[in-house]
Amino acid sequence: MKAIFHHQIWHLLAIFLLVGGLQIIVTHFGLISDGALLGLQTRVWFWLAILIPILHQIYVWLVWRLELYQQTFTSRYGLSKAFKIYSIGFSLLFIGRLILVIVLAISDPNTLPLPPLVATLISVFITIPVIYLFYSVKKYFTLERAFGMDHFDRNYSKKKFERRGIFQYTDNAMYIFGLMVLYLPGLLFLSQLALIVALFNHLYIWVHYYCTELPDMQEIYSQTEFTTLTKP
Repeated sequence: MKAIFHHQIWHLLAIFLLVGGLQIIVTHFGLISDGALLGLQTRVWFWLAILIPILHQIYVWLVWRLELYQQTFTSRYGLSKAFKIYSIGFSLLFIGRLILVIVLAISDPNTLPLPPLVATLISVFITIPVIYLFYSVKKYFTLERAFGMDHFDRNYSKKKFERRGIFQYTDNAMYIFGLMVLYLPGLLFLSQLALIVALFNHLYIWVHYYCTELPDMQEIYSQTEFTTLTKP
């Protein structure tokens, strides 16, 4: 149980700091508009869009650690079925992140003081590395590994760290470029609240990296190049 909760006190503290900071910022600067969409106020969509990444990353932490240290799911369902069930939950929560940012952007349009042409150019600039990342994941890294198959299949401990495609430029391409897609709705609809939520997602994913994934990688790949990483 100690291993399962390793570094999660820092995870919890980061949630309080990030969410508390958001509450102070949006309240002090009056950033939440009086808009509404589908019968819900913009304020509700904003906090739902903040809630789902928290649920997503808690879900990943809990499943990963239970499987890594106790084989909770593969021992009951087998490798293939256990990973499939987990992947469905992962996918729904990740898609939910994007959908809620889009809905929030539609509920809070034209609140960003930025010329539409500039916002469009930034969107194109962001889209290029996002596309390259998804191409590199599909061709080299694989979606299974991106979802966390190495927590379910211990044979992955023999695999080397991926150095092809976008991964030749950075070890953390998933964290740097993967969530950039969440900035696009805010830019396209000129929604400052949607951009704030995208930034929250981007900051919070690094909490997941340092509190959950990096310690897990050091456990899984203890006999490979991951041993050279500095422990968080």
